[in-house]
Amino acid sequence: MEQQPIIIKRKKVVAGGHHGGSWKVAFADFATAMMAFFLVLWLTATASPEQIKAVEGYFRDPVGFTDGGSPNPVDLGGSASVVNEASSDVESSDVQIEDEVVDQLSETLEQRRMEELFQELKERIEQNQTLQEFKDQLLIDITDEGLRIQIVDRSGRPMFDSGRAELKYYSQDILFELAKTLGSVDNKLSLTGHTDATPFKGRPGYTNWELSADRANTARRALVAGGVGQEQIGRVVGLSDSVLFEKSDPTAPVNRRISIIVLNKRAAQGIQDSASQGDEPLIDLTKPTEEDKQEAMDRLESGEWLEEKPEPEPGELNW
Repeated sequence: MEQQPIIIKRKKVVAGGHHGGSWKVAFADFATAMMAFFLVLWLTATASPEQIKAVEGYFRDPVGFTDGGSPNPVDLGGSASVVNEASSDVESSDVQIEDEVVDQLSETLEQRRMEELFQELKERIEQNQTLQEFKDQLLIDITDEGLRIQIVDRSGRPMFDSGRAELKYYSQDILFELAKTLGSVDNKLSLTGHTDATPFKGRPGYTNWELSADRANTARRALVAGGVGQEQIGRVVGLSDSVLFEKSDPTAPVNRRISIIVLNKRAAQGIQDSASQGDEPLIDLTKPTEEDKQEAMDRLESGEWLEEKPEPEPGELNW
C-alpha cells in the first residue's frame, strides 16, 4: 500500500491598518489633559481671591517673579506689586483669624470656669452650716460681667441695722465663708451696695447714695479680712435705690442687698479702660478753687466760723 504524503498548510493573517494600537496612546494623552483641566478648575474654585491674584500676576509678568527672587508664584516672592499686596493681605487676615480664635477659646474657657465656680459655691452652701442657715438670702447667677452673688435682706434678718453701715454678726459670718472660695480665684471682684426707696433721715447731707456706698465698702473689708486679696478688688460702688430688685415694691426688704460679682476678663478690662481713658480733664477736688478761697475769707471776716454750733434736737441722730 502506497503511503500518502503529509501536507501542512500555513495561512498568514495580516491585520488591517485601521486595527492598530496607536489610538491607545492618543486616548491616554487626552485623558491626562482632561485630568489636568479638571484639576485646574478645582483649584480655581477653591482658591482664595489673594491666591488667584498671585497666580494671575505670575502669568502676566513671569519675568518679574523670576527676577524678584522666586520663580514659584506660590512663594509670593515676585516683584509684582499685586503679589506683594496679596501677601500682606493674607498675612494680616491670618493674624486676625488667629486672634479671633484665641479670644473665642479664652472666653469659652472662662465661661467654663465660671460654671465650675457656680457649682462649687452651691456645694459650699449646701455643706456649710452657716451658709445653709441663710441660703434663702443668697442668690447666685451668671451675668454678662461674670458670676454674681447677691446677699439680700429678709424680713426679720437684715444685713445691716436701719440707716447703719455696720454688719450684723451673721452677715459678717456669711461674707467670711464666701471669702474662702472667692479668695481662691484670680478674677477681680466688684462690690455694689443697694438700698430700698425709703429716704434716709438722721444726718444732714447724708442720703441713700452715701449709705449704699458705705455698706459696699464694709462688705469689702469683711471679704478682705476673710481671705480675699486687696488686689482682687476691682470696683466698690453704691447705687442707692436706682437698681431695684423688686420694682413693684420699692420698699421691699429684698431691695436692700450687697452684690458681689466675680468679673470676667472682658468686664474687668472694661472697668480699667473706662477709668484710665476718660476724655474729660481730671478735677482735683482736694485743691480749693479761687471761689472757695474768697468764700472762706468772707466767712472768716464775718466771724461766722466763730459761732457755736447748735445742739442736735431731741430724737435727731448725732453722727
